[in-house]
Amino acid sequence: MRDEPAAPTLLAVAHGTRDLAGIATYRALLDLVRAQRPGLTAHLSFLDLALPTPAQVLAGSRGPVVLVPLLLNTGYHVTVDLPAVRAAAPHLDIRQTAPLGPDPLLAAALADRLADAGRTPGGPGSSGPDAVVLAAAGSTDPAAGADTEVMAGLLRQRIGRPVVVGHLCANAPTPAEGVRALRAAGHRRVAVARYLMAPGHFARRAQGAGGCLASAPLGAHPDVARLVLKRYDKASAEMAWRPPGAATRTA
Repeated sequence: MRDEPAAPTLLAVAHGTRDLAGIATYRALLDLVRAQRPGLTAHLSFLDLALPTPAQVLAGSRGPVVLVPLLLNTGYHVTVDLPAVRAAAPHLDIRQTAPLGPDPLLAAALADRLADAGRTPGGPGSSGPDAVVLAAAGSTDPAAGADTEVMAGLLRQRIGRPVVVGHLCANAPTPAEGVRALRAAGHRRVAVARYLMAPGHFARRAQGAGGCLASAPLGAHPDVARLVLKRYDKASAEMAWRPPGAATRTA
């Protein structure tokens, strides 16, 4: 009896952080991915500041690999760093997916994080905020900024409230400027939705933007795990691999 081929390995690649809570959050996200897809081989790696690196994981890999960036926008890491990772492992069949954002599943996760923050003491209550600043890391890449604007639109549709973008670096306006502008326009309860993957430096800066509340980073949310698998499944379908039990077309 011939052995069935194994499904491609999922290699999730995060930006990286020195923040221990941030690293723990990424690990918890991968645990959710594995729980949603029992039997899938899924590894976590970091581009910077933490280990293992993608190259270290790939050095011990065999068979096809789907590389899923745990990144929210197109940018330098997606267009330069990750293709270099693939080029450094020519012995492997590696397929790189699109970044996680923008996507309706992220809008659902952001809305949940805002709702959770609103239920804490002192939060805006069940009515939710009047308006939201989507606090993103920021990038000099225009494509990344365009992705964030699309994500703001998806969140706007999800929650039925005004949503504007605030950039934590590289671009204007900042989240604090976004909060002030929305209040000047008459919105009393302005929340900050942290469009970030995990705790760390940017998450702390967004916390201080002056909103009536700041939601938790996306992190280990079930919809984020579903999105990781959505990206993985699309790439797997484009590879030569066939799932065990799949019908084979005959002439």
